[in-house]
Amino acid sequence: MRIVGITIPDNKRLKVGLTVLYGIGLPLARIILEQAKVNADKKPTELSADEEARIRKIVESRKIEGDLKREVAAHIKRLKDIKSYRGIRHIRKLPSRGQRTKTNSRTLRGNTRKTMGTGRKAADKK
Repeated sequence: MRIVGITIPDNKRLKVGLTVLYGIGLPLARIILEQAKVNADKKPTELSADEEARIRKIVESRKIEGDLKREVAAHIKRLKDIKSYRGIRHIRKLPSRGQRTKTNSRTLRGNTRKTMGTGRKAADKK
């Protein structure tokens, strides 16, 4: 089963498989399947053509994948252009939602440590 150019995994139940699409999480997947009147525990291979068409119609009516990514990028670009606080945090690649930065901001700053003893130690030496 393909929706908006993305293949839904055949080995997963529909409510979990739909989350492969950017912009659809578990709660929205359940709502979509309720609206389409399809059992959420079915697998994509067990669907009839009619059920598949109903799901596809509901999903395509929502803003997902490329459209949603473009919209989010446009919002962030607007924040950067007007030099708002959140925009400046995005420019500097720092957390923009009030998290502390003395510790725990490794992922956003690009200092991810897989194991103890790795990270930016080599760069810190003088």
